[in-house]
Amino acid sequence: MLLVTSNKSKRLLNIRYLGQVRLDEFQSALEDLKTELGAVSPNFRCLVDLSQLESLGLDCVPEIGRVMEFMGQASPSLVVRFIPDTRKDFGLNILTIFHYPKHLRVVTCHNLNDVAKILGL
Repeated sequence: MLLVTSNKSKRLLNIRYLGQVRLDEFQSALEDLKTELGAVSPNFRCLVDLSQLESLGLDCVPEIGRVMEFMGQASPSLVVRFIPDTRKDFGLNILTIFHYPKHLRVVTCHNLNDVAKILGL
């Protein structure tokens, strides 16, 4: 499952990967992303949380690229990835090169303290 939420007052978009993520879930996630992007202002920050991810099919990788491209068009100032288990990093750095704007700052954290510090929470 993918869960997309936002906190307007903190200018924070949150994308959480939960459990077993399947290809068919990306269509509704993209619709949720469109809705939530309307709630945050340009220069928002994004937290991509993979802490509860159990599995992700390889067929999802192109859709992750689409989500990155769509989000990149909305002018985020920062993307923070929370990946406590490095085995769950399915090539996000490579996808970043091809799907995010070149100027976008992307940081990967392995613990919540670092996430909170970087996002100023």
